[in-house]
Parts: sequence; C-alpha cells; structure tokens
Amino acid sequence: MSTALDAALAHADAHLDDSVARLQTLVAIKSISTDPAYTDEVHKAADWLAADLNALGFDASVRPTPGHPMVVAHDQSADGPHVLFYAHYDVQPVDPLNLWATDPFTATLVKGEDGETRIVGRGTSDDKGQLLTFVEACRAWKAVNGPLPIKVTLFFEGEEESGGKSLPGFLEANKAELGGADIALVCDTDLWNRDTPAIVTSLRGLVGEEVVITCASHDLHSGMYGNAARNPIQVLADIIASLRNPDGSVALEGFYDDVAELPPEIAAQWKRLPYDEAAFMRGAGLTTPAGEQGRSVLEQTRARPTCEINGITGGYTGDGFKTVIPAKASAKISFRLVSGMDPKKIRAAFRKHVTDRLPPDATASFHEHGGAPAVSVPTDGPFVAKAAAALKDEWGNEAALIGSGGSIPVAGEFKKTLGLDTLLIGFALDDDRIHSPNEKYNLTSFHKGIRSWLRIIAGFAE
Repeated sequence: MSTALDAALAHADAHLDDSVARLQTLVAIKSISTDPAYTDEVHKAADWLAADLNALGFDASVRPTPGHPMVVAHDQSADGPHVLFYAHYDVQPVDPLNLWATDPFTATLVKGEDGETRIVGRGTSDDKGQLLTFVEACRAWKAVNGPLPIKVTLFFEGEEESGGKSLPGFLEANKAELGGADIALVCDTDLWNRDTPAIVTSLRGLVGEEVVITCASHDLHSGMYGNAARNPIQVLADIIASLRNPDGSVALEGFYDDVAELPPEIAAQWKRLPYDEAAFMRGAGLTTPAGEQGRSVLEQTRARPTCEINGITGGYTGDGFKTVIPAKASAKISFRLVSGMDPKKIRAAFRKHVTDRLPPDATASFHEHGGAPAVSVPTDGPFVAKAAAALKDEWGNEAALIGSGGSIPVAGEFKKTLGLDTLLIGFALDDDRIHSPNEKYNLTSFHKGIRSWLRIIAGFAE
C-alpha cells in the first residue's frame, strides 16, 4: 500500500497546477443558491461536477429535488470499507461587491503578507475548494493505481447555503442507496491552526426560541400610564436577566442534568493543544470570558451548552424619541446543546422558566425556530484512529480531536436517517473570510488537503 500511496502523492504534487485550474473553473460558476436569479448557474455547477466525475470513472448523476439538485456518484469496485463523502457546491452571495479586491468569481492566486499563496474567490474555502480536495485525491489515486482501494460514494448538495430544505427528504427517499456506507466524511471545517490538522468528533445541537411578552391591549402614553401599567420590556428584561446564574451557568431547571464531562483522554489532549485564550478574546475586542466560571474558553465554546440572547425588540426604536409603554416586547434566544441533551426537554424548561416568572397582566407566547440534538462520534473508533494517524503523517503534528461550537445539520441527518457516524475533516483556516468579501483558501490548505485525503483513503484500506 505504501508504494501505491507514494505514487499517488507524487502525482498529486506534480499535477497541482491542473487541480488549481479545475478549482478555478468551478469557482467561475456562480452557484449562489439563495438567489433565484442564479438557478441556472447552480444547475450548471451540478452538471460540471457530474461530468467531471463520470470522466474519472465514477457512476455520477445529477438528481433533482424540490430545490436545487444533488450530485451522487459511486465507485464501489473495491473490497475495502465504504465511505460516503459529503460537501456542498453552492455558495453565498458576494455582496457588497465593492469590497472585493478581485473578481469574486475568478479564483485568483495572491501572495499574502505572510508569504502564503492564497486562492481568492467566492467558494474557494466554503466549500468548492474543500470539495475538490477529495475529488483530486481520487483523481491522483486512479491516475497511477487504477481502481480506488475503498468503496466511495460522493454526495454533493446544492442548497446548503440556503437552508438545505431538500436534504432530509432526499436522504429519506434514497437511504437504501446512500445508507450502505461504513462512515460519512464531511469536508466543511477548519484546521486547528496552520500546522495542526483537526477531526471534529462532536457538534453542538441547537434550540431556537422566540418569546413575545404582552401586557396592555395597546401601546400607552408613558406620562399617563407610567408606574401603573406593566411594561413588557421590563418583564422581558427581568426574565432575560434570570437566565444565567452569577457564576455564568445557565439557570434553567434541569439544564445540566444530561451533560457529561469530557472524556479524560480528550480533556488531556485539549490541554496539550496550542491555544491562546487571551488572543481568542482579543480577536472579538474582549478581555474576560463570561461563561461558566472554572471552565476554559475552549470548553465553554466547544464542549459546554449555552444560552444566548440573539435579539430584543420592543417599543419605539426609530430616530428621535417617543414616550411610549409598548404593549409587546420580544426576544430571540438560542441554546447550543451538547451530547445527551434533548432539544424538547430544553425547550420545555425554557418555556416553564418564562411562564413561572410572569407577573400579573403579562402573558407569554412562544415561537419555535428549529431544534436539533448534538452529534458525537466515539473517539476510540477505528476510522477516527486511522484518519488521525494519516493526518499526523501528512502534517507532522497530532490531529486535534475537537468539538465544534457550531451546528452542521447534515451530520445529524446522516445519523438520524442513514444511521451513519460522521467524521468532519477540513483544511480551512479561521481567517478564510467565508461568507465575506475576499474569501480565500490557502494553496497549502488545498495541496495538503489533497495529500491528506490520499493518506486517509490508503489508511482506511489497510
């Protein structure tokens, strides 16, 4: 296997310019999924991918959905394990265009101040560049060794950036075809730092709630009704203030009942990781962590549940001043959940917390804004170990087995519908400006991403 791997790595190195050229071709297709004006471009990107994969020897096709199409491709000639690789080919809008230093749909190689060559363009990092790292790895292997050493199914989505509404239904309708894999792989995440690879083995879940507090039947003059009339903004403010304890923990009854501590081996690894808490806080213009006391910033953001107020509305907020006591006030509040927590239980606890604190003349109504459980992968599984070993061989540093503070819905859908665990392995950096003007993907990320997948493919085959 080492001879076959070495040959594939050498081929990937020698043909890196060709791989970059294919990325430039894909970036030039304006596959903005959220804007109906670009529907034809989204379809064009799907067609390009399917044609390229068929030319590589995959059995690839474009699959229609009620929204944008999926691309599904198979190469299952090997006897080895079966992986389902997921990425998305749609991109965010480019506005504001005037902030781009180059044409967003021309993937331009630019030398950064740090000496690194950057591939600048919309989708270079999120997610076309990441998608192609795996495709180019398959291309390199096939070019010198013939058939892949493992079974591979590729699954590319065309509306991840616009909500992914078609994904659950598509997975349910095609679970017989897509659910036969041993492990799912997703390339839509970051390196730990420029020199340290990462495998995301847990994703936090999410509960979104909007609460509306109503008091009077209509807005009131604050001079005529002040003091006597219940103010819904004050009620809401008191309730929001009660959501956290003085030590920074969340005050909902039973909130931590199902929260487990980090496994000792993962906690030990996190302590070894190069991580500057002060620099992380400075990057947001802050100095002092505000969450649970006694928990590191790394724990707070990646392994502990949260309660955050995302927006508050009430009364007059326009220019000037209006002395009014509003009839209503509302807030949007989100909870990030860790493994073991039940979204329904947390939603119910929040609603009870609110209603238990309502004074006379105040009522509350609630509006649900999504809910999904956390996703985790056993860190002692064989695929995790082989992927970590392969990444260490490529990068020279131990792969960080980390939790993600965010939520990537596809991993939960794979578990729920297909019964598959997911390894999230990506090569982006936190300064890639995804969703922003001047998005970029370092050439090193692209190159070593291809090499990393080659090593992982070989490792899984052994």
